Amino acid sequence: MKALVTGGGGFLGGALVRLLLSKGAQVRVLARGSYPELKALGVDCVQGSVADEDADMRACLGCDTVFHVAAKVGMWGRYEDFYNANVLGTANLLAAAKAAGAARFVFTSTPSVVYPGGGRDVNGWDESAPYPKKFDSYYAETKARAERLVLKANATHFSTVSLRPHLVWGPGRDHMIATIIERGRAGRLKRIGGFNKLIDVTYIDDAARAHWLAAERLCPGAPCAGKAYFISQGDPRPNWDIVNMILAAAGIPPVTKTMPYAAARAAAAVLEAAWRFARLKTEPPLTTFVLQQLTTAHWFNISAARRDLGYAPGLTIEEGLRRLGEWLKRPQG
Repeated sequence: MKALVTGGGGFLGGALVRLLLSKGAQVRVLARGSYPELKALGVDCVQGSVADEDADMRACLGCDTVFHVAAKVGMWGRYEDFYNANVLGTANLLAAAKAAGAARFVFTSTPSVVYPGGGRDVNGWDESAPYPKKFDSYYAETKARAERLVLKANATHFSTVSLRPHLVWGPGRDHMIATIIERGRAGRLKRIGGFNKLIDVTYIDDAARAHWLAAERLCPGAPCAGKAYFISQGDPRPNWDIVNMILAAAGIPPVTKTMPYAAARAAAAVLEAAWRFARLKTEPPLTTFVLQQLTTAHWFNISAARRDLGYAPGLTIEEGLRRLGEWLKRPQG
C-alpha cells in the first residue's frame, strides 16, 4: 500500500501514520505544518491545505489509498472556515484522488453528523439514523456535507467508506484529554445538575486500526463500500465517571462541584453572546453544544463495523487509562 494521510501530524492522523508504517506501507502526509519527526521515520511530507487543489494533487500522485483525517474541529468559529476545510477540502481531495488513480478513499467522519440536539438522548443508534434537518454546530453540519460527498463518490473503480469514531482519546497530543486535565487541575470542572448519562469513547489505537481494517476490506462491491460506520470501544459508561477516571490517571481529585442546569444554560448563552459581540476567535468556556453533550446520552451500536470491517476493540477502557497514566508520568517535551 502507498497511502496518503491528510492531517498526518495530528493526534489521530499521527497514530494512523505509525500504524501504516508498522504494516510496511509507504506513507505520505499532507499537513499544514512541518513535522520533522515524521520525516525522520521515512514519511514523505507535503505541506499544504486540503482546500488547495494543487497541494491535493501533489499529495495524491502515486498513492493507491487516501485516508482523509484532516478537518477543522471545534464548536466555535466562522462557518466559512469550517466549510473551506471540511466541505471544499474534501471535495478537492476526492477529485485529486480520482484524477491520480487512487482506488480507495477512507474518510474520518464523526457521530456528530447524526446528533439530533435539543436535549435528546442517543442510546445505541446504528447507521440507519438519518442526518438531522438542523445541526447544532458548523462542525457537525460541514462534516455531514463532506460525508455525503464521500459516500456519493463511491464507484466501480473508486471505493469509499466513512468512519465515525466517537470521542477519540489516549496518550499523545489529545486536545480533549488535555482540556479535561487542565480544567480539573484548576478546579474549573463542574457537574451539571444530576446528569450522568451514558457515552462511549474510542481509544486512539482502536481508532487508527479501524481505518486500517476499512482500507484492507475496501474494494468494488465490498460490503463496506459507500457506507458509514460508527466506531467506539463498545463499552458505554456514565460521562462523569469517565471524566473522573481520566483525572485519576493524572493524579487529580474527582469533580465534586455542581452547577444547576438552568444556571449552566444561562451561562452558556451569555458567554456565546459575549464572544460574538467581541468577535473572539477562541472558544467560550461553555457553549450550548457542549452543555448538551454533558447532559445527554450519546453512544452507538458498532455491530456493523464488527461485521463488515472485522473491527473489535483491542483493549478495555481501564487498560487505556493505565497507558494514559504511564504516558502522563513521562516528561512532556
